[in-house]
Amino acid sequence: MSKTLILCNCSNSMNLDTAHLTAHPTAQGEITCSKIHSGLCTTQTQAAADLITAAGGGENALIACQQEQDFFVELAAELETQTPQFVDLRDRAGWSDEAAQAGPKMAALLADALRPQAQTKTFDITSEGQCLILGAPDVALAAADQLQDFLSVTVLLPSGTTAPEERRYDVVAGHVKRVTGALGNFAVEIDALQQLDPSGRGALRFGEARDGANTICDIILDLRGAPALVPAPEKREGYLKADPKSLPAVAAAILEASHLVGTFEKPLYLSLEPSICAHARAEQTGCTKCLDVCPTSAIRPAGNHVDIDPNICAGCGSCAALCPSGAITYDDPPTSAIFARLHALADAYRAAGGIAPRLLVHDRNFGAEMIALAARHERGLPAAVIPLDLERISGFGHAETLAALASGFASVDILVAPTTDRGALDSEMQLAQALSGAPDRLRLIEPQDPTALCDLLYTAHPVALRTNPVLPLGNRRQVTRLAVKALRDDSTAFALPENAPYGSVQVNKDTCTLCLSCASLCPAGALGDNPDKPQLRFQEDACLQCGLCTQVCPENAISLVPQFNPSDSALSQQIVHEEEPFDCIECGTPFGVKSTIERIIEKLEGKHPMFATSDAAKMIRMCDDCRVNAQFHQDNNPFAAGQRPATRTSDDYFSKRRDH
Repeated sequence: MSKTLILCNCSNSMNLDTAHLTAHPTAQGEITCSKIHSGLCTTQTQAAADLITAAGGGENALIACQQEQDFFVELAAELETQTPQFVDLRDRAGWSDEAAQAGPKMAALLADALRPQAQTKTFDITSEGQCLILGAPDVALAAADQLQDFLSVTVLLPSGTTAPEERRYDVVAGHVKRVTGALGNFAVEIDALQQLDPSGRGALRFGEARDGANTICDIILDLRGAPALVPAPEKREGYLKADPKSLPAVAAAILEASHLVGTFEKPLYLSLEPSICAHARAEQTGCTKCLDVCPTSAIRPAGNHVDIDPNICAGCGSCAALCPSGAITYDDPPTSAIFARLHALADAYRAAGGIAPRLLVHDRNFGAEMIALAARHERGLPAAVIPLDLERISGFGHAETLAALASGFASVDILVAPTTDRGALDSEMQLAQALSGAPDRLRLIEPQDPTALCDLLYTAHPVALRTNPVLPLGNRRQVTRLAVKALRDDSTAFALPENAPYGSVQVNKDTCTLCLSCASLCPAGALGDNPDKPQLRFQEDACLQCGLCTQVCPENAISLVPQFNPSDSALSQQIVHEEEPFDCIECGTPFGVKSTIERIIEKLEGKHPMFATSDAAKMIRMCDDCRVNAQFHQDNNPFAAGQRPATRTSDDYFSKRRDH
């Protein structure tokens, strides 16, 4: 069934071109545009209700207004129909100095709004309201007084504090040594713990102190005014930290704590495939990019791979952007959904007659507000700038950036918020600039106000790239290769920044003995052997530059070379080192590397007691089978043994007893 696009020009403050909006039919069917109204949220609410009803309910209605979404949601509830969809055509296109040319952009935004939303995987977190309050008596006890009716409160006061005359909730003294976990499952270790002794006459007092006490709780309210007990406390759900000197901050933390009771849904931000993780092999550490960048310490080593605690993970996506093997992938939404959105935006823009679209990536908080303020008070967005809203932009890495260019965008700007996690964003932008060959088309922008945002966008005028748009399909590495080949005419390998996840290996042939330790432990199979010849083979496209080969090589003969080879030769195995095999002097079977056997002979023949005679030295030149056979027929045969002793049975033991 076709969808009805309900249009409103917001009190005649913008123009809407229905011809552009219907120029690109979507997979869900063609769009039917309503009459253009001027006040659906004010003077024409009945018209809005009639249009939603006529469309067959909210399921088939799409309202071109984001600002008054709450109003239309309530209206749909009154009509007892599903909530309609929404698309913002005003702040992102209609309110602009270039609004007259914004028709293709409106078509692209509409196509993006009509795409089916990726399903988010979630899990439940249960909080029973057990709250641990930390801080000095004046602020911590006051907070406990306000929360005692909503939560099960325990107050931890500093050691040496006078015991309070308070029995409505538990009060202890001590200091926290360690905190792990998150909302609903905090584990706290306390040293110098003193519990309140309520017995006896006179003032209450604390008991004896003891170290190593452990407790669990659902919520931690930290009012100590000291450094946080967990990394990235603002990202740790259930850990509420406030400056005790700021009454508004303390009040806000108390209010938030009072609402953290019940069962909550949390997205499963990441997907992990341990079998392709390049963290370690044979107790040698390789890739640690995700461990180094995770702001909340949600990722930890687990043998040959890493493990992710979904309770602690804040979903910034930096680890997925940096993961060279694809073992960690972002799942909210999946990377494939981002690629599809990028292609659909550029495709709809071109279908509506647009040329050289520009992408503006922003988050749904700071970035969306900045765009709205720029539209209302400044020049708005240029007609060619298409905004892409994401929950978080910190996971928008080099693969997504290159996919945007390959899909037909002339440039990519990422609007960075003051709170954006920059752990991966800077290095990923540097890598994308090197891979694309057009660094001037890719920017991280940090405007301080809407005026600065407009200045940055209106002063740039990139032309269309000389490439036919490609469809970004596959995983992040595959899309990167596809994009680089589309963006670059030259297939010559080029250098990349240090720690890039693409590259080659350089083998020192003078020191390499072809022991093949590197091939046996390479997590991606980039290094391999030839079962018939002493050869070391390398496939550049598969190399993750994890460094495991450099760690396990006993001769230190391998070094990493960060580069990207767009040619097809990178997709096949190339011989990087080979030598002649050594043939067994008895049977002629090749069994080792000639140079290695000759080196062993030089070091052992006539110099070691085991190989002092010529017959013993010959065994160095024999394969395994012939060597065993030769040893068996020697006078001092190490396999020879005396007569086998008789098997002892129960009768042998019973014969020595005198009771039978």
